[in-house]
Amino acid sequence: MPYITLSNLSWSTPDGRPLFSNLNTIFGPERAGLVGRNGIGKTTLLKLISGELSPSQGSVTAPSCIHVLRQSVQVAEEETVADLFGARHALVLLARAQAGSATLEELADIDWMLEANIEAALARFGLSMPLTAPLARLSGGQRTRAALAAQVYHAPDFLILDELTNNLDRDGRAAVIELVASWRQGAIIVSHDRELLEIVDAVVELTSLGISRYGGNWSHYRERKALELTAARHDLADAQKRLGEVERKAQETAERQARRSGEGKKKAAEGGMPRISAGAAPCVPSRQAAIMPPLHVE
Repeated sequence: MPYITLSNLSWSTPDGRPLFSNLNTIFGPERAGLVGRNGIGKTTLLKLISGELSPSQGSVTAPSCIHVLRQSVQVAEEETVADLFGARHALVLLARAQAGSATLEELADIDWMLEANIEAALARFGLSMPLTAPLARLSGGQRTRAALAAQVYHAPDFLILDELTNNLDRDGRAAVIELVASWRQGAIIVSHDRELLEIVDAVVELTSLGISRYGGNWSHYRERKALELTAARHDLADAQKRLGEVERKAQETAERQARRSGEGKKKAAEGGMPRISAGAAPCVPSRQAAIMPPLHVE
């Protein structure tokens, strides 16, 4: 089964500002919702995975058949529905064969069911239109549904949807949700659409600290995040309590040292004072005793 592997992946903007670094994760044959705040680098990560950008460091290992669908796609005036399926030239050959003007070599390569298969893929998403219809003349919702039909037709190893449901009408959103719900290959889905994220198999969160994987859909991810937040708050409260105890003990130690230092200085000052200043009279012999003659006993 095809996998996408990110190994120590880092990328910096052209001016040298790191956007993310040392990302390590694996996307398997699953529907993974990629979430994170705006500006964190989700679209850039998708471009690295699809090969549109090269890593600053690290590597991306991915299968060759990856299709990317984005919210807004500019189309050229001459592009048709057939171009979404990569079938313009093949349909021309089919038309020539049906008209009897194809060569023997061309006949050997013709897919006689091509037109019918494309029309069946379009019908799955509620579309019925000529394959020569210009894409520029379709509404945004019609173009999106036609592009989804092309993905079903090609069945790539990995499908990448980048904010595809933004600005779609209800029918367009329903078509995207239906495709993701029935998708059996790998898919990476960047979206803020909670309804779409409820049907994914895993949620991968990109933050300034790195990349984390949560098994399950959006509701499961929110439950896990709530538990992590509660645990983080508890850890913070414990850390603040321990810090307060350390600061209190340090303050008590400092105060004891200050008291001991003060008492020591006081004793040292008293020990060095003259006794007279401490209230004791000096021991001087009496003048009278000094001049008394010796006593003779007869």
